[in-house]
Amino acid sequence: MTDKKRDEIDIPQRIREIEGVFIHSDALCESPTIGPGTRVWAFSHILPGARVGTDCNICDHVFLENSVILGDRVTVKCGVQLWDGIHVADDVFIGPNATFCNDLMPRSKCYQTTPMETRIERNASIGANATILPGITIGRNSLVGAGAVVTRSVPPNAIVAGNPAQIIGYADTGRSDRQGSVEPRGIAQTLAAGDPYLYRLPLIKDMRGDLTVGEFERSLPFRPMRYFMVMNVPNREVRGEHAHHECKQLLLCVRGSCQVMTDDGTTRHDYVLDDPTLGLYLPPLTWSAQYRYTEDAILLVFASHYYEPADYIRDYETFLTTVSRQEPSSQ
Repeated sequence: MTDKKRDEIDIPQRIREIEGVFIHSDALCESPTIGPGTRVWAFSHILPGARVGTDCNICDHVFLENSVILGDRVTVKCGVQLWDGIHVADDVFIGPNATFCNDLMPRSKCYQTTPMETRIERNASIGANATILPGITIGRNSLVGAGAVVTRSVPPNAIVAGNPAQIIGYADTGRSDRQGSVEPRGIAQTLAAGDPYLYRLPLIKDMRGDLTVGEFERSLPFRPMRYFMVMNVPNREVRGEHAHHECKQLLLCVRGSCQVMTDDGTTRHDYVLDDPTLGLYLPPLTWSAQYRYTEDAILLVFASHYYEPADYIRDYETFLTTVSRQEPSSQ
């Protein structure tokens, strides 16, 4: 066989290029809405209504149903089926054999009028063999561990694992080097820094027991207008997941322990509060979440303002937008 004949037969059977889209000859791509630079590999099937963005990688044995939407630079590894109602944002990774559902109580020959929607937000990653129940959101930049069974929405940046999936950490956090040896700071210095900071409160011990004390506006950074305590939190639950426009907070775990993730819109840190003499100061415009509570944990929070719903920022995208609009702070 001549080289020309071999090119005419082998190459079209292997891969064909249509307007910058590479489709394996053993794939069935019925959708006209496939972005340039996307590759669709063998034995995949994309139905006519599916929309796929640019520079995506659709691996072997992937199925995309009609109302599936994929953003740009999405990777879908082998053996994944994405059903009607699933929307995938840019830069998402979906690992091999991850399983998605769009009906909580399916029956043979019984069809939903409208499938439940599942959203995978930007830069999220889903590990191999994970199972994602319908009607939830996998938050931006989050990580779903291999084999996890996700029954509830995953917050932005969270790392979840297990069955049912629980938050075990947050992506891209660094355990602050302030964690191990904490020195008290002056109030002016702390407020000027505008970032979370751990305070070491004094511990006074004698034969009658232990005592710790803090003096607001003297050794601690603000005068509180209210306090609240968080207790009896199941280990899988997460508290917080918001920021404040103006309110400052001081967190002390007076019994047991919990972890706190802080996020200023650029960097994240993770702190362990496991000592009643250790306080964590949260300035305004700090997104935070408290998780991994021990069964006996009691978290005491002092706040600089009375409760005001308008001071809360409860949506992470809104928080990022708000932070990006702020000029360099001198708080």
